[in-house]
Amino acid sequence: MDKSKLLDKTGAAGEDRLLLAKVLDRAEQAGARNIPAATDFLSPQQRTQALDLLRLAGIPETACAALGGYEGAERQVLLFLPDWLDPSEAESQSPIRCLRAVFRPEEKLTHRDFLGSLMGMGIVRERTGDILVGPGSADLLVLDTVAEFLLQSWTSAGRAKLTVSEIDPSHLHIPEVQCQEIRDTVSSLRLDAVAASAFRMARGKAADLISAGRVQVNWRECTKGDRLLSEGDTVSARGFGKFELTEVGGVTRKGRISISIKRYV
Repeated sequence: MDKSKLLDKTGAAGEDRLLLAKVLDRAEQAGARNIPAATDFLSPQQRTQALDLLRLAGIPETACAALGGYEGAERQVLLFLPDWLDPSEAESQSPIRCLRAVFRPEEKLTHRDFLGSLMGMGIVRERTGDILVGPGSADLLVLDTVAEFLLQSWTSAGRAKLTVSEIDPSHLHIPEVQCQEIRDTVSSLRLDAVAASAFRMARGKAADLISAGRVQVNWRECTKGDRLLSEGDTVSARGFGKFELTEVGGVTRKGRISISIKRYV
């Protein structure tokens, strides 16, 4: 199947279609030239779309490795592997470099401050991965194509002065993920019922969010409130965050289902 027909089958349009076309280009490059070839950084949703496309193209997931600079990274690149590269050695060909930007703790910079500064320097979001902000410093995962420029030219974020240096990935400061554990009972495992419980809202409001296309299940848009969830599913809603359905328990005397939810805060 040619590239255009493959992209048609995904239903992607606009920027999403362009991104998927680039993913196919990298896969073809690795196959034709037998060299490692990496995408830009992808969000979880974009990565899911890319993997769906690769399955349509008959390319196994083992033909590429997802790398984010550290275990559990949200934004990752897909590195397509040549025949001679074992997947266990993919990190050795990673295009990701780790930078640390140090600032005075009293400046209290946020993720938005760093992202805005990078955009102001002409660094598009696709060139940067996760931005890990802590007191007095922020660690950034970036592509090697922009690393040297940032090391030489990035001196401030807003009014705060920065001192930027490269660090080894083993020295990354990874903030602890803040989660809220919720235990509840629901009438069913329908998406609208579980989302209402997780986000502490009326079921009707949850149904409206879903039908408006603002909710994703496992990083795929879902507009059907009656979609049944399973243990381990991740749900995100624009403006409300995300949660994971971590446990589905038994049925209570009143016929309701016990559930446990991990909501990210």
